[in-house]
Amino acid sequence: MKNHVVFFEAEGGSDKWLDGHRKDTLPMVNSLKERGWTAEVLKFRDEWKDQIFDYVKDKAVAYVSRINPGNLPNGEKIYFETLKRLSDEGVIGFEHPDVMRDLGAKDALTKITDTGLVPEDTYAYYTIEEFKEIFPRSISYGERVLKQNRGSTGSGIWRVQIEDERSYKPGDTLPLDTKLKLTEAVDNHVEHRTLEDFMTFAEQYIVGENGMLVDMRFMPRIKEGEIRILMVGATPIFVVHKKPAEGADAFSATLFSGAKYTYDKPEKWSDLVDMFLGKLPEVLKKLGGHEAPLIWTADFMLDWDENGNDTYVLGEINNSCVGFTSHLDQGIQDKVADRIIEVVKMKTKN
Repeated sequence: MKNHVVFFEAEGGSDKWLDGHRKDTLPMVNSLKERGWTAEVLKFRDEWKDQIFDYVKDKAVAYVSRINPGNLPNGEKIYFETLKRLSDEGVIGFEHPDVMRDLGAKDALTKITDTGLVPEDTYAYYTIEEFKEIFPRSISYGERVLKQNRGSTGSGIWRVQIEDERSYKPGDTLPLDTKLKLTEAVDNHVEHRTLEDFMTFAEQYIVGENGMLVDMRFMPRIKEGEIRILMVGATPIFVVHKKPAEGADAFSATLFSGAKYTYDKPEKWSDLVDMFLGKLPEVLKKLGGHEAPLIWTADFMLDWDENGNDTYVLGEINNSCVGFTSHLDQGIQDKVADRIIEVVKMKTKN
């Protein structure tokens, strides 16, 4: 059996360290080598796709993608096509593009509203027509959050509030001149627009490849922090409590926006972790029937149930290029290496 693993990285980018690699890539490479395997890092370029395909196909048993597709100069198309070709040739993918899309796309939330993890009034808009038809009524029920499918670190994620003096009932279709207050998660800056102006502005998130908007209820308790579970396969590794910066309009839980991060062991959040692990098989089945990804996260927000007790709402899943540099000293790279070897052996035992 081959025991060589190739890690893909993009050239350049703010995620690289002094050695030109992501901080968490070489620790995984070295951990595999300590276990008697071989591994290397390849930088992906579109113009090298055929040479990369031939090289990896012949030499590697598996690849590990450490590229955020949004960081590739020409987008994800050729990169994903290359990964699929490799998978078709029997190279085991961490992760296959289908897994990245099925679990990581924002509209994954709309496919699991019957699991109890996501509010039932969560929608996805794939066309400008349905956006303009549904959103003026959706916003009448209260504050909403619109999330674009593309982008990262809060870009194109908007908290939408009505600040119009006119009164509306839940279920009304609001007039296009309704005044809105808009806060973008990337930096918590505030804008004021009419409903018509904002919807016209937001059309950019729907058009183009993989364009789409998710519309979900705003969770006021986001001010208490977002809770991220980092997973390796189906095993929780640590929980990050991400508390937004102080300020009336702040709701973003990204470091860029000033949020404060606290890292805890899963045991400290056992009620959340146990609940999520109990629903995980159902979630994976509804999102394509894939195995749990190699390195991935699930982000939750606090809410209240009908009796006033704490409950949790799933806000996002990330699995295309999750980093864990803050926990290298705790040996997470070894857990990842062990998982790679476990999956490869399981899939090649016949």
